[in-house]
Amino acid sequence: YMSILCVKYISSGINAEYGAFPAREVFKILGVAGYLGISKPVEYGGMGLDISYEAVAAEAYSHIASGGVAMGIGIQCDIATPALVKHGSDELKELFLRPTISGEKVACLGVSEVGGGSDVAALTTTARREGDEWVINGGKMWTTNGAQADWMCLLANSSKGDPHRNKSLFCVPMDSPGVNVHKMIDKMGMHASDTTETTFENVRIPAGYLIGEEGKGFTYQMQTFQNERIYIAAGTIACMDKCIQATIEYTSQRQAFGKSILDNQYVHYKIAEMQTELECTRALYYKCIDDYLDGQDITPLATMLKLKSARLAREITDGCLQFWGGMGYTDEVIVSRMFRDLRLMSIGGGADEVMLNILCKFMGTHPDMNKF
Repeated sequence: YMSILCVKYISSGINAEYGAFPAREVFKILGVAGYLGISKPVEYGGMGLDISYEAVAAEAYSHIASGGVAMGIGIQCDIATPALVKHGSDELKELFLRPTISGEKVACLGVSEVGGGSDVAALTTTARREGDEWVINGGKMWTTNGAQADWMCLLANSSKGDPHRNKSLFCVPMDSPGVNVHKMIDKMGMHASDTTETTFENVRIPAGYLIGEEGKGFTYQMQTFQNERIYIAAGTIACMDKCIQATIEYTSQRQAFGKSILDNQYVHYKIAEMQTELECTRALYYKCIDDYLDGQDITPLATMLKLKSARLAREITDGCLQFWGGMGYTDEVIVSRMFRDLRLMSIGGGADEVMLNILCKFMGTHPDMNKF
């Protein structure tokens, strides 16, 4: 019930199409209600519930008309913090996790770089140990919440050698000397989300700001990606539901050639096909959550879910927009915003092609299996 109230408040007051939404204001509202820590430990202000409750919240946030707001919330809840929860010290959790759950601090994730997004192993940002400090140099790209964030969960090379074993995760305060947020990136969609390029020039942080063990960062981040894929799918599926229902309503009222658009067999058949595909994807989504709660490795299924929900979002938003005709090509209707916003799902959080690459490795069909 409270989540419905929060969503209604945010939707009524913060649905600007352009410009970053006020993350601090929104996160404080959600923090007070407890929705930034649904699956987080009770001792740090969370609710201590399982991931299924987090998924329900992700579905609810999809009813905020601006996809950029839901994406920012997802970074705060399910993408920047899981590694800190599982592997961070008590000191780090007090400094960074507790205020993130309460909404007092805004979090972001620093993985993608100018020269590599989905290829995490190829990142070049470095963290060098000097006495009781780590010195960070490099840059991060496509950072959601980057312009408003108080801290970043940053992945960097902490040694040389195997790219899967030389990386570590760090909590980096964004007001540290040497942290430079260069620009807000203009995007095709998700206009209410602030996306930035950030560089690090001899940024010094305490040695204790390392999350977990040195050299385990790549593994920790891969584990976090499963949470991210479930969150992305939850919101995407709910948005597709909304897109289909809005299209049914519009086409049932719009008249052409003496009958409603919906009365054309091709239109109502196509919408039925879309709904069928959506229900199949929803079933996979539910299975992922069930298997996760059973303690199974959901990497293959979560990867399939990310791939399928993202591709279906492209098909459904494009198909629905077509039935809106000229109105669908304007900024005045929700279907055009969904068309732009959901296009990101096949790119962000791992491109479709990366998902396919991962699946081929699990299936043993990748031509370079002997390298893995």
